[in-house]
Amino acid sequence: MARHLHGGHELVAHLRASAPLADLLRAAPSLPAARAAHARALKSPFAGETFLLNTLVSAYARLGRLRDARRVFDGIPLPNTFSHNALLSAYARLGRPGEARALFNAIPDPDQCSYNAVVAALARHGRGHAGDALRFLAAMHADDFVLNAYSFASALSACAAEKDPRTGEQVHGLVTKSPHAEDVHIGSALVDMYAKCERPEDARRVFDAMPERNVVSWNSLITCYEQNGPVVEALVLFVEMMDSGFIPDEVTLASVVSACAGLATEREGRQVHARVVKCNRFREDMVLNNALVDMYAKCGRTWEARCVFDSMASRSVVSETSMLTGYAKSADVEGAQVVFSQMVEKNVIAWNVLIAAYAQNGEEEEALRLFVRLKRESVWPTHYTYGNVLNACGNIADLQLGQQAHAHVLKEGFRFDFGPESDVFVGNSLVDMYLKTGSIDDGAKVFERMAARDNVSWNAMIVGYAQNGRARDALQLFERMLCSKESPDSVTMIGVLSACGHSGLVEEGRRYFQSMTEDHGIAPSRDHYTCMIDLLGRAGHLKEVEELIKNMPMEPDSVLWASLLGACRLHKNVELGEWAAGKLFEIDPENSGSYVLLSNMYAEMGKWTDVFRVRRSMRDRGVSKQPGCSWIEIGRKMNVFLARDNRHPCSNEIHDTLRIIQMEMSRMSIDAELANCLTNYCSEACG
Repeated sequence: MARHLHGGHELVAHLRASAPLADLLRAAPSLPAARAAHARALKSPFAGETFLLNTLVSAYARLGRLRDARRVFDGIPLPNTFSHNALLSAYARLGRPGEARALFNAIPDPDQCSYNAVVAALARHGRGHAGDALRFLAAMHADDFVLNAYSFASALSACAAEKDPRTGEQVHGLVTKSPHAEDVHIGSALVDMYAKCERPEDARRVFDAMPERNVVSWNSLITCYEQNGPVVEALVLFVEMMDSGFIPDEVTLASVVSACAGLATEREGRQVHARVVKCNRFREDMVLNNALVDMYAKCGRTWEARCVFDSMASRSVVSETSMLTGYAKSADVEGAQVVFSQMVEKNVIAWNVLIAAYAQNGEEEEALRLFVRLKRESVWPTHYTYGNVLNACGNIADLQLGQQAHAHVLKEGFRFDFGPESDVFVGNSLVDMYLKTGSIDDGAKVFERMAARDNVSWNAMIVGYAQNGRARDALQLFERMLCSKESPDSVTMIGVLSACGHSGLVEEGRRYFQSMTEDHGIAPSRDHYTCMIDLLGRAGHLKEVEELIKNMPMEPDSVLWASLLGACRLHKNVELGEWAAGKLFEIDPENSGSYVLLSNMYAEMGKWTDVFRVRRSMRDRGVSKQPGCSWIEIGRKMNVFLARDNRHPCSNEIHDTLRIIQMEMSRMSIDAELANCLTNYCSEACG
């Protein structure tokens, strides 16, 4: 007994003697200072002391010198649990999950700190290791170690990274039974976990139950609403936060600005911007400035977005992409191109934005050229890239390019299925491209091979069939859509009614129009009424058309009146035609089409006085007939021709060829009517 007491006194005395060296290592502010303290330790009698070497491991780890920390650890003659924990904590802080796991497995007798360190190391590294963090936490709990605030914070972080609300709820249950149930930091971690698991109601419930809140608590819930909705709640909560006396930080303001961007509420966004301008420490915050650029861009305020962008001391690919998106959204393709060309680092999002800008603003060839450049620069295209490229091919009706894009899609292995990154819309774009290029059967093959379909898929095929004269196929597909339990929308019904109109299926059209409200709960829009008027007008039911127009719940537009005027011309109903034409002149007096339709109706009935009156009215109002336009692809080059257009280098040869064809047709007396039409075209084209 006396010997043990004597040995204990010696150990205490020994530790006290080495304590000044340990304090020196703990206080070392830099690597040179730590190395100097290390040198003194090596020259002292305590060079092999485990306690001092553990402190040295912690010192090197604190300064980010993991290699030096590991070298000291490997040189400890008799490492204990504290030695392992010192290095484990370094791995946790510096994000080295693999080394942390291997080191933990080598500890003979891990304690609470060992478990906490390895759980933190794995949780901080995010998705991929967070599941292992939760498994270690379960083992810690099974070994009857007490879970403390550090354990709970790491566990909740892992649940958030894994988007695992089920395990998160279990951890929440343990928290409520622990002394940390009212800890503001754990409460904030719970709010953040539920937010990242897309459970805003649960996040709000935890927030409301917190007896104490801090800025992090408010930020977690504001960000939750901004990312998961309802987005307007983020703005409401921001006002509550300020009313409660909390001062928002840069994280708060960035989330609120992002909420304003999502809602396109420029006024509130400007108010937050004013707050940013008044505070010096916010002005240079890159994340906050990125959010402001994005907010103004999404609100269509390109000039303001550019002002913020130009004032940024440093920019990231995020701010540049936001600016690029702003220009693209406002159809300023030239501005988007300038930003893109000035980007040092171009991510695939930037490429996609510019390709989409070209495709959506009538510059499809540029979109396709940019796609070729993207491939040459070894940028990996995404499903959004292919969706935009296929839309460009469809818009210019270039089947060959569309087939090449289809080959790329097949090589990428797209299944056109739902999932974390749904690629169904790529299949929809492919179907749409084939339908726009007239390859109906190819479009149908893609449609049938899609692993999953949404409303857009069905609508594309139904409308495509209708526009290409295959009404029966369109209606059969619609019935199949209903059998598949897919609910039709307003676009579906436009396709169905158009199919009935193109094929003269009057009874079916009436039935489908009535079923919109009765069976599908779709209120007919102006477009649906236009389809019905076209259907009934083509079939000669002009009295029914008149009644339908008078009972419409909205005012008819120019398209509807033009459809009626066309039907009146077809069935020679002058009185109703004049009514329709009068409405057209009121709505769009500068449109030459209305005058031409009315004039042609009079001409076909031999009312030449009325023809001259309409022509004179056009002249008096300064309305000129829009020239016809034709285009043809020769040698992979698209050639465009306008009536009376002599600018094309081959225009003389084309006109001469047309005259020769007309003369031959006249001489051979074949199809006199077609010859007369060609004569009229030649006289108009050649002036």
